[in-house]
Amino acid sequence: MFARTTRLTLRPGWPEEAALLAATIDQAMVGSGPTDRSPSRRARDAAACLAVPHGSTDVRLLIWEHEPPAPRLVGGIDLLEGDDPRERELAYWLTPAGWTRGYAGEAAQAVIDIARHALPVRHLVAWHRPDDQASDRLLAGLGFRETGRAVRPPIAAGGVESVRRQLDLRNQGIALALAA
Repeated sequence: MFARTTRLTLRPGWPEEAALLAATIDQAMVGSGPTDRSPSRRARDAAACLAVPHGSTDVRLLIWEHEPPAPRLVGGIDLLEGDDPRERELAYWLTPAGWTRGYAGEAAQAVIDIARHALPVRHLVAWHRPDDQASDRLLAGLGFRETGRAVRPPIAAGGVESVRRQLDLRNQGIALALAA
């Protein structure tokens, strides 16, 4: 799957972009992430991630800004499958170059539109740390409602309490039409 917005191109990553992806993730993960920061391990991990086959309903996309002077990788966005086939989890990350520019919202709206029109899912969920005010505002602005809190597994959020938000894809169009 691909998407193009006013300022962004969302597309799957290509195996030859492993080194670029590893370096870009390092920019996004300043001060956090795995303890093994060796360049060869990061490149191997990125290469393994990019080599995973994509199914027809997989949404694992890199976020490229296409503003001058040249396209630049600024993040990634996924719709992760869980135990419930009617639900997907929205996950995203951005480099500092993409912060405060509205890129996360622009990319998330494109992926929400993909989910609504091309996937057999009823709702999306997203998680964020309670102190992440930017993600809280972003998800609320996209229509996600807080549905609880839980300690996420360490692989997902470092074993800290996280806020769970949910977006019902079936009723959002009706609610927006009524609000207009």
